[in-house]
Amino acid sequence: MTTDATLVYDPRRAVPLVTTEIRDTRPEMDQTRGSTAELSEAPQTTPTQTTALGGRNRTLLGRIFSVDELGPLLALVVLVVVIGSFHSRFLDGDVVVNTIRSACFVGIVAYAMVYLLAMTEIDLSVGGTYAIAIILAAEWMSAIGPWLAALLAIVVAVALGALNGVLANVFRIPVILITLGTFSAYRGLVQVITGGRPASGLPLDSSFFSVLGENWLGVPVAAWAALTLGVILTFVFKKTRFGAMVRATGSNHQAAEFSGIPVRRIRLYGLMLTGGLAGVAGILSLAYYQGADPAVGVGFEMQVIAAAIIGGTAISGGTGTVPGALIGALIVAVINSGLVFFSVDPNWTLFVTGAVVVVAVCSDAVLRRRRERRAK
Repeated sequence: MTTDATLVYDPRRAVPLVTTEIRDTRPEMDQTRGSTAELSEAPQTTPTQTTALGGRNRTLLGRIFSVDELGPLLALVVLVVVIGSFHSRFLDGDVVVNTIRSACFVGIVAYAMVYLLAMTEIDLSVGGTYAIAIILAAEWMSAIGPWLAALLAIVVAVALGALNGVLANVFRIPVILITLGTFSAYRGLVQVITGGRPASGLPLDSSFFSVLGENWLGVPVAAWAALTLGVILTFVFKKTRFGAMVRATGSNHQAAEFSGIPVRRIRLYGLMLTGGLAGVAGILSLAYYQGADPAVGVGFEMQVIAAAIIGGTAISGGTGTVPGALIGALIVAVINSGLVFFSVDPNWTLFVTGAVVVVAVCSDAVLRRRRERRAK
């Protein structure tokens, strides 16, 4: 009698499953008595099942947000209340709208960063990609029109993300190391294109600026775009085969490869998504600010990474929360706005953002260890 074990990928779960086949090799025995035991078919009580069974007792807030998102949401509320109690103007309509708008630029790219972090990868070049999309669109507008220029700039951003993926896959180098180099290269390319001077001659009377740069029903168009993309990417991450493969890749790279998941292709798609969303965010930013400066996007990558991590996505991989990324972006925007109201030197902004990331990462590590100890 022999036992063979094979890995089987189940798209409903984040990790591959082990299927054990027991074969009776005795020649005189009735082979019809052999049996196959598949572990994936064994009765289990999963967190998803538990949630579904207890769904009637959950609050409305619990139905909308997961446990990973409630912590950041509470932190956001506390921040707003504390800053608002010291500076009542912080809660004025124009301040709130501007804070939401700036958060959406970051949040849109942070959605894609969630996918990368779930694969235990990280893209440091998103700030450069964001800046290139803005600069190219601004440079091309007078020649080919704003809408076509914006579309081509997004295509270039996707190509830059693809370049990161191809380099990482071909040379089998971690994405963080590849993007550490392209981070500098893309920023340098911005300086080459602009010659160190802001873009000029933008057709500000175009519908491009009036449509994408204004508010609709009192809400910035960037916010509507962020909400729409958030819904789509949440569905893809949680409910589709691609999202399951992303999580499986981050849970265990080797097991994912053995189970037939195209890990390198999934990584490439994740980086293309990051580049594309950086391009989209850049176009929305250009439409609102109506200008392109060579220094645009400096420190943007840190805000994106901070938003994803603060929002509840663990750097250990295998899981993530797209809505949490938007909450994290709002937290970053509120902190930046709060520093202005408290008359803090703007040079402290990056320091504070980095400190918040360190606290979020350390807190996640502590909580993860506690959960592991309880599981034992």
